[in-house]
This record gives sequence, structure tokens and C-alpha cells, in this order.
Amino acid sequence: MQTEKTGNPENTVIAIAQALQKDPGGRGLLSGPVETPAAALLRSLAAVPRAVLLTGFPVRLPGGETVGETDGPSGLANLAWALEQAGGIVRPLTDRTCFPQLQAALKARGCTAEAEMIPEDGRGLFTEELFSGFKPTHLFTLERPGKARDGHFYNMRGGVIDAMITDTEGIPKAARRHGAVMISVGDGGNELGMGALRPLIEERVPHGSLICADAPADIALVSGVSNWWGWGLAACLSLLCGKDLLPSPETERSMLRAVIASGGADGCTARREETVDALSAEIHLSVLEEVRRLVREA
Repeated sequence: MQTEKTGNPENTVIAIAQALQKDPGGRGLLSGPVETPAAALLRSLAAVPRAVLLTGFPVRLPGGETVGETDGPSGLANLAWALEQAGGIVRPLTDRTCFPQLQAALKARGCTAEAEMIPEDGRGLFTEELFSGFKPTHLFTLERPGKARDGHFYNMRGGVIDAMITDTEGIPKAARRHGAVMISVGDGGNELGMGALRPLIEERVPHGSLICADAPADIALVSGVSNWWGWGLAACLSLLCGKDLLPSPETERSMLRAVIASGGADGCTARREETVDALSAEIHLSVLEEVRRLVREA
């Protein structure tokens, strides 16, 4: 697809990435530019017949309860819906802590696929059956904790969160063994797949050397809020399919409300309110509309 204003799809993807690489939350990773491999991303997204999707980052509430945060479920739901519209079959996964939030987001987005819970016991067998039976061509991870080099999972403040999640490091390992392309989204460096950006994370992110996820993705994507690359990937698929696969502002608000109603909370504030990473809905929707404009101009 040729675009009148941006020249070609690769330039449009680069423009979309730039729109997503604002850092209103001051996380640090985007204090300088991060290259987006636009050509490789478009080649990989040109055919996604079967994909495993993984999300879910935990947050502990003031009363001690652990729930899934609001960053992640909506982004993965937008990606799942876009992949379905493009003709793909998807299997969205998360763990017990974050399951209600992903389930709510997928339903609110109107996805055909339903959330699947990764078992706390028998994960190895589940993962092998998933990749041997389903035979995914792609693994997408979005705002999912990744294990650091020391074997622990960390939040952005450098706190160990091992007890709050199910270890899913076997999934990217299985993806590599079975030849599935791994595309990962993060915003702070402690997310699965961000090992591909280790030098930048160690340089720019507070506690970066400690919290940086070890496993590298084939394609690592960074945005100010991880949910935003759910729009970015849907926008790429829109370019490839020739139709708008982005959510409306109303749909986006509905998903956030559904995630909160299911028990989710903001990962930065630990509050059950209509914010993601302590940013208001208006900030998020302004980014969505900028992405939509770029797609329309293409």
C-alpha cells in the first residue's frame, strides 16, 4: 500500500511508532529514541494464521489483594480483535491473578477468542501441548513480567514480585524451539522480551540493570504505555488489510471500565479508577486519535 503523505507503509509505521513513543509517565526508557524495525514488523504481520497472546502484570492493592493491572488487557484485546479480523486464530493467555481482567477486556472488545488461564502446576505440559498441537506461527507478549538475569521478576521500583505471578518463561522458550516469531511490547524494560533492548534499559531506566527482563524478543516494541502498541499493531494490520481495525474511543472506554469492574487496578497508583499508569483516559485517547489519523492518511 502506498501512502500519499508518508510515502510507503514502512514510513507510516515509523510515524505511528513515534506517536506511541511519548513518555508522559517519565519511565525513562523513552528519554531518547528507540528504533522500531518497521520493515521486519510488517513482513511478520503480513501473515499471522495462528498466534499465542500473553499478558498480565500484577499489582498489590493497599489491603494486600493482588490483581491484574489496567495496562495490558485492553491492549491485548485490541490486538486479538485485529488479528481475528485479519483472518487469524488467536489464543489469549494469562495467569490466575490477571485472568478476570483479560476475560473482561476480550468480551468488551467483541473478540471470538476467550481468555485461557495458564495452570500453576503442569505448566510445562500445557506449554508443549500448546505449541505442538496449536502450532502457533507467532507469540505476542504485551505487558507481561519477564524474569531478570538473577532469576527474579521485578516491578518498576525494583521490588521482587515472584509470589504474585505464575512463571511463564517456558512460553518464549517453546516459541523459539518451535520457530514461532516473538513480538513483545513493554514500557519499562521489566517486561518479557525486553532483553533485546538491554543496553538502553540499563542506561535509561531506574534500576534498569536489576529489573531488565533477560529473554529477548525477535521484535521488541516500546511505547509510553504498553496498551498503546495494541493500537500500533492493530494499525499495522489496518495498513496490510486496507481497513480500519482500531477501536473507537467509546470502545476503549468500555474496555477500561470492564477491566476495572472485573477487579483490575492502575499499576502505578494501585487504585480502581479509570486510569492506566496514572494517566487519564483523555491522554490515552489523544494518542489513539493520532494513530487513527496516521492510518487514515495512509
